[in-house]
Amino acid sequence: MGGTVTAVSSNGEYSFTKPNRESITLLAGLGVEGDVHAGVTVKHRSRVAQDPTQPNLRQVHLIHEELFEEVAGDGFRVAAGQLGENITTRGIDLLGLPTGALLRIGDDAVVEVTGLRNPCAQIDNFQKGLLKEVVGRGEDGRIVYRAGVMGVVKAGGVVRPGDAIAVELPDRPHRALERV
Repeated sequence: MGGTVTAVSSNGEYSFTKPNRESITLLAGLGVEGDVHAGVTVKHRSRVAQDPTQPNLRQVHLIHEELFEEVAGDGFRVAAGQLGENITTRGIDLLGLPTGALLRIGDDAVVEVTGLRNPCAQIDNFQKGLLKEVVGRGEDGRIVYRAGVMGVVKAGGVVRPGDAIAVELPDRPHRALERV
């Protein structure tokens, strides 16, 4: 099971979107070098307000490029980096991964998947109605989060568009992703 990096993005300032880069450097235990969300403890403003000592389980945000095609069918135009992700992927069912899955990216980087991105109202500020596209209800009535996954950097390295991504699943029993 594997896929490809289609884009990488980072931003040193708080902003909803992140500009695309030629490469990003992942730092073990911290996140994306130079990105505002890098750090051992939480950096997202809402989480810092709750408890700034919480561990940062959201060091890296990954989103599947296929989502952009799905929402385009409903009239939304979204490109890599515009939903604040650091790594845009193709060919991996990110949302179907279990907690603790390892993503081996490029030559050296390893990201451990910690959970689902918990999308916020800023998505509707970006494009009105888009939040309902990325958060909805399944046939069983449960909430479905589709705005990508979050992870922590286990091994650092440079990540570039075109890099291969290999998935390593944890031992069973697998735990389904929850929002983090």
